[in-house]
Amino acid sequence: LVFIFLIKKDYNMLVNISLLNELFRGFSIQRWNDKIRPIEFTEMDKHAHKMIIAYALGKYEEMAGKKVNWINIIKGGIFELFRRIVISDIKSPIFYKIKVGNHAAYTKLNEWVYNKLEAMIENEEIKQDLFNYLNNEDYLDKHSAHLLAAAHRYASYWEFQIIKLSNPPDSYSIKQIERELLNDIHKYLDEFIGLQHLMTKKPIHDFIDLCGQLRFQIRWAQIPRVPKTSVLGHSMTVAVLSYFFALENNACPKRLYNDFYGGLFHDLPEAVTRDIISPVKKSSEEFENFLKELELELAQEEIFPLIEKEWIPEIKYFILDEFENRITVDNEIKFENYSINDINEKYNSEEFNPVDGELIRTADHLAAFLEAWHSSNYGIKSEDMTSAMQTIKQNYANKNLGKTNIKSLYLGFNSNF
Repeated sequence: LVFIFLIKKDYNMLVNISLLNELFRGFSIQRWNDKIRPIEFTEMDKHAHKMIIAYALGKYEEMAGKKVNWINIIKGGIFELFRRIVISDIKSPIFYKIKVGNHAAYTKLNEWVYNKLEAMIENEEIKQDLFNYLNNEDYLDKHSAHLLAAAHRYASYWEFQIIKLSNPPDSYSIKQIERELLNDIHKYLDEFIGLQHLMTKKPIHDFIDLCGQLRFQIRWAQIPRVPKTSVLGHSMTVAVLSYFFALENNACPKRLYNDFYGGLFHDLPEAVTRDIISPVKKSSEEFENFLKELELELAQEEIFPLIEKEWIPEIKYFILDEFENRITVDNEIKFENYSINDINEKYNSEEFNPVDGELIRTADHLAAFLEAWHSSNYGIKSEDMTSAMQTIKQNYANKNLGKTNIKSLYLGFNSNF
């Protein structure tokens, strides 16, 4: 399908229709499609899992007293996702052979990727960052680059464990793939203690496995849609959009980190409660409050024991009242109806540990809108999807969030639902 959107350009916007559609293509790119697969593996799910693994590896590095450049990790994760979406027809092993064995071809490939994405990016700073990422091997510091590579390989290895069980053990290339994946992982074992914990199946292994299972939970589960989207992939979409919205508001590094990982983990409780659709969640205030209490109780029983105790306060900060703007003052979390403008003007520094819950909620709604919109444009829609799209668009018809011009973004979608 070809989508034609009319929208007045705002060159301060980091997110536009073209970039949204390209990002959403990550749900249509199939992985391992030359192997027997019990489920579909998509590029969006893989990168969501990768960034959760990167979080765990980074946290272990900090526990060991090492400095972690979280902004480089987040930028590297986002830019690599877009590169993989653009080169979707090239299998990962072929991509790595080009990267290692033919520098001229690799340079030309990255040039093509940049030219494809450049037309979709209106913000000059992001455009330059993307160019540098694609063309300069030293753009990311070595530690960040290795951490992302280790997370990438382990995410692939996690998927392969399912593929391996579904294919005949002596089938062509299965043994070779496993050997190559393990060899790639072993390159980083001495460098990252967190990777050692994963490979030796310490409790963090079960946490990463639990997060990975969010790809089995399909959103809008009772409603036919194309493409289907998982809770895990949806969370990555929310994280990327939250990060871009925070950038539009000139967020400090800590705020960028909080908004990205707040978006990525916002549905983490669903790993134990399963996905409950919004109309049911909001059927009554009493039920919604009960559900939040239940989520915390189950998280304390089933999620928090799998992570290091030093991480628990931060994970709680991400998943409790996930859509509320909040800051921290003297180790106390403050909810005082802060607006995005309040945070921009008064609390935009590391000392306040700010989270733009309202921007994460906006990203969550936009991701849901895209899920319904794309399915409808493929000709598969329902009253529930139409109603959801109308409600979301109406809610943002006259709304700006700080410097995020969300109302202009929705103007790009026609109303012929």
